[in-house]
Amino acid sequence: MNLLTLLLKYFPTLGQKPILRDVETSRYWINENLLIIKVSKVKYNIAIVVKEIIDAYVNARQQSFRDFMSYCDELLQVENKDNNEAVNFIKSLLRPNIDARVFEITSYAILKTFYAEQKIFWGYSLEQLTEDNLILYKTGRTNANDGGIDFVMKPLGRFFQVTETIDVNKYFLDIDKVQKYPITFVVKSNETPEKIKEKIKKQAKLKYKVNAIVNRYLNSVEEIINLPILHEYIDTIIEQENISDIIKEIAIQSQLEFNLNSSRNN
Repeated sequence: MNLLTLLLKYFPTLGQKPILRDVETSRYWINENLLIIKVSKVKYNIAIVVKEIIDAYVNARQQSFRDFMSYCDELLQVENKDNNEAVNFIKSLLRPNIDARVFEITSYAILKTFYAEQKIFWGYSLEQLTEDNLILYKTGRTNANDGGIDFVMKPLGRFFQVTETIDVNKYFLDIDKVQKYPITFVVKSNETPEKIKEKIKKQAKLKYKVNAIVNRYLNSVEEIINLPILHEYIDTIIEQENISDIIKEIAIQSQLEFNLNSSRNN
């Protein structure tokens, strides 16, 4: 659901469109009439001030992400000398209050590196088996309300969805997207997978009342990966001496997500 749809949903009697859109050019404008305030008997148009605040916020966020990327670069330059700083940096990104996009990127980098060392043998007959490493693919933008699935694993066909909430509506919506195909949820929480699932079940029973419906949804939860489990995966990756692969993947995905390619290449 985009911003315009949300505004129309929650302010149906507003009378004016908060956002004006030119369909042909796909450009948007804020309706300045809604940014005119009255103090005593004097009217003020605060549109320019609001724009300056937004620009300042965007610049601050971009600078923050640039600093983040610079630190990734520094860690890659010293990776062969000491991995402790790299490990501490990665683990510092696995906190309940970390930025949602950073968490999604970090969890993807950890899971991709962790599963890359695992192999399966598959085929249509015992005489013709194929050996493959597990490969995790990122399918869209981070933290995007685009109706998609976050990660997909080949060749097993596992689906992964990243979330920072324990809201039954979010989980069941994701399950409905793929018609109750099994999904692994990567949750930005220190609570145990069992406790998370129990909370979801409790909310579901209040919403649906019918145990059969609740169980059908819960059976679609293939696995819950929380923050402590991601920490365990990091420890395994350290033993495999692949910690730099996580940093490299974080750097690559961050450049794409935060649109820093052009600024870093100039």
